[in-house]
Amino acid sequence: MFYTLIHTHKMETSEDSIALATVAPMAPVTSKRAVQTDLESSIPKPYMARAMAAPDMEHPDGTPDHDARGLSVLQQHVSFFDQNNDGIVYPWETYSGLRSIGFNVLFALIAGLGFNLTFSYPSLPGYIPSLLLPVYIENIHKGKHPSDSGTYDTEGRYMPVYFESMFSKYGKTSQDKLTLRELWNMTEGNRVALDLVGWIVNKFEWGAVYIIARDDEGYLSKEAMRGVFDGSLFENLSKKNAFKEKKMV
Repeated sequence: MFYTLIHTHKMETSEDSIALATVAPMAPVTSKRAVQTDLESSIPKPYMARAMAAPDMEHPDGTPDHDARGLSVLQQHVSFFDQNNDGIVYPWETYSGLRSIGFNVLFALIAGLGFNLTFSYPSLPGYIPSLLLPVYIENIHKGKHPSDSGTYDTEGRYMPVYFESMFSKYGKTSQDKLTLRELWNMTEGNRVALDLVGWIVNKFEWGAVYIIARDDEGYLSKEAMRGVFDGSLFENLSKKNAFKEKKMV
């Protein structure tokens, strides 16, 4: 009887350890790219998609004083570039927004046109293309591309567990910031087979963010990356640059 109880306990323990394991011995990549296992100690229901807030372990309620305005997190990400708040982003608005957050004229022209060329048609309310290349914020979730981090779901909500995974998997130097090499490794790790456009877009997007938001030591902080998802980083950079220009004048 005693032996049976001990044997049963060992079996249950072994089964539980397998059921909850985040590393598979025969899949070395699962060890190399470890995932957080204690998220619930900081974020309530980290596996639940958030429609309007972008929480992380340090900010379980999302960005303080950031007005969601009833928009999804993905919509918030794009709405910064909607200069006249009409729900549509035109190429000249994208250009203006990119300039305000610190990009030079040439980059803002190329990136602005590229953004609208890529996301205009998927976001249109109909099937007829527009030469003005409008991006409709209401339908921006239709422009979600593969080979990304998965932090946005297919409806534009925010997944805390996938955001945190970027740092547990790729933040080898520090758990709250990424080097340029680690950022590159992240985009490589997120690549989906036969998705050339997604590979390029993902690298281009994060490379651009690194250029404008890296710190003096060459790191891209976790807070800056979280601010990309809900657009708060763009708002902060725009205000900071406007203040600098005003001070210079």
